[in-house]
Amino acid sequence: MNYNEKISRKSFMKASTFMLAAPMLSKLDFAAKASSKIGLQLYTLRQDLSKDLEGTLKKVAAIGYKEVELFGYNDGKFFGKSPKEFKAILDGLGLDPVSGHYGAGVQMKDQKGTLSNDWQRAVDDAASIGQKYVNCAYLTDGERKSIEDYKKYVDLFNKSGEVAKKAGLQFGYHNHDFEFKKMDGQLPYDLIASTDPDLVKLELDLYWIVKAGLDPVDLFKKYPGRFPLWHVKDMDKGDQSFAEVGTGSIDFKKIFDARKIAGMTHFFVEQDVAKRPALEAIDISFKNVTKMNV
Repeated sequence: MNYNEKISRKSFMKASTFMLAAPMLSKLDFAAKASSKIGLQLYTLRQDLSKDLEGTLKKVAAIGYKEVELFGYNDGKFFGKSPKEFKAILDGLGLDPVSGHYGAGVQMKDQKGTLSNDWQRAVDDAASIGQKYVNCAYLTDGERKSIEDYKKYVDLFNKSGEVAKKAGLQFGYHNHDFEFKKMDGQLPYDLIASTDPDLVKLELDLYWIVKAGLDPVDLFKKYPGRFPLWHVKDMDKGDQSFAEVGTGSIDFKKIFDARKIAGMTHFFVEQDVAKRPALEAIDISFKNVTKMNV
């Protein structure tokens, strides 16, 4: 066998080995992606949770969700449970409470556990159950009457972020569509994004950004690395209402392909309103997200 024959055989053996291994690698890659942690914003199940907290969470875990985002914290309680009690429930089901939603408290001043009232305790309780993120969920109509109102939130959000950071958590802001409607020639969302990038991250709700007529990827490019959390919800192809993920019009592949630009680390399925039982809706969404191989 001459030198050229040796090289040829060596090359053939390498190519053959790769061809045999390629399907295996492809399957392993799919398995790794398919088993990635899919989160759920529990607001989707608010009615079920009010009737049967533990039973509903058990069904969430049975579907396959591994991470959850909370809502409704008030006066030291999570769904009426103390932090210790609620953590025990989640631990028993293998659910990780990555994030939570909180009110600004500017209008509802008596509510405890908002950015404006008893925020330190809210942050401490969040840390005690294992949360990594605390987010301002929403600004009420009365809290956003003018662009001047938004300017005040720059300071409030930065201060809220400082408290969170000292506790080892990250503060963020969750959008709807109203932040993308100009007021006095200014875009409220740009003011929110002018906060300290280290103290305030942006949780992007994909449905609402599309509803506002914008492309999420363009926003990622405008504010790279600011979007560690996403709300993954779909839009009905007909009436633009909320839809199970994978059944509507939103191009999730394009969006997920830009996850590195966004800085995304966790995402949560959400459906504000479902046309079928909510548990059935989140089951459909989970299965479709898994098929997306994201």
